[in-house]
Amino acid sequence: MKYIKIKSLIVFLIFFGGSTQAQEFSCSVEVNDEQLEGNSFDYVSLSLKNDLEAYINEYRWTEIEFEEIERLECQISIILLTGNQDFTFSAETILQVRRPIYNTDSQTTTIILSDGSWQFSYPEGRSLIHDDLEFEPLTGFVDYYMYLILGFDFDTFSPLGGTEFYVKSQNVVDLAQNESTIGWTRNTNNGRNRFVLISDLLNNNYETVRSAYYKYHSLVLDRFVTNPTRARNELVTILEEIRDAKRRSTNNYLFDLFFGTKSKEIASVLEDGESDLKFEAYNILRETDSANLSVYDILQN
Repeated sequence: MKYIKIKSLIVFLIFFGGSTQAQEFSCSVEVNDEQLEGNSFDYVSLSLKNDLEAYINEYRWTEIEFEEIERLECQISIILLTGNQDFTFSAETILQVRRPIYNTDSQTTTIILSDGSWQFSYPEGRSLIHDDLEFEPLTGFVDYYMYLILGFDFDTFSPLGGTEFYVKSQNVVDLAQNESTIGWTRNTNNGRNRFVLISDLLNNNYETVRSAYYKYHSLVLDRFVTNPTRARNELVTILEEIRDAKRRSTNNYLFDLFFGTKSKEIASVLEDGESDLKFEAYNILRETDSANLSVYDILQN
């Protein structure tokens, strides 16, 4: 069965509780507690994993019908750094989400997100409850990123298609401003934080970067098998647009996220292209993504 979720081109049905429909996520969680000391934390690793997987995979995040095959596959890796006698933990987290590539049996990683400033309370036996109207550091963090992941995914299927989900992430940030929990204010982590990320995603000045997600996935990856030459030419055009947008930008955060996720894939797509095209692409990438320049060395052959 082919993956058929083309969100901008089909009419979605509203969910009425039918048992045949799947939720939006098929998400696996890994929890590493090796840095915690003390027997009182023995419950955390397995309990938090199970609670988070149930919270994410069993909740209805949208009103859109998802078939089982359409569920977003995501991975969340959590490293617990500290824990105290009040069962307040700090953690580093990496989130990844994948989507299928049309006309293939392959998948692509849509986005990789990392967050080193998560602090939350998790005593043994705690229940996780979704609440859109009240902020709580554990579930609020998860809500923020699940809506963010939905936004990135929908952006790959239609231009700016994820806006409604980014707005929901913004709502979580707004609620968090009344709390003292780390990671939710503009000045955290040198400006690379939840506040700035969602602000940039909803800023019209960065629409070129968001549009690149749609063009890259739908016009390059999804069409590569049927017309690789056209797909590579389209990719170079996208890279030019990203370069021009970055020249006008005051913040590189979204650009770095895009290339941090896609650099190796971009190099692979271009590797067997015409020499002139590869040379042109390399020069653009040398300016636009210097951090991953070694990845693009294959384009000079």
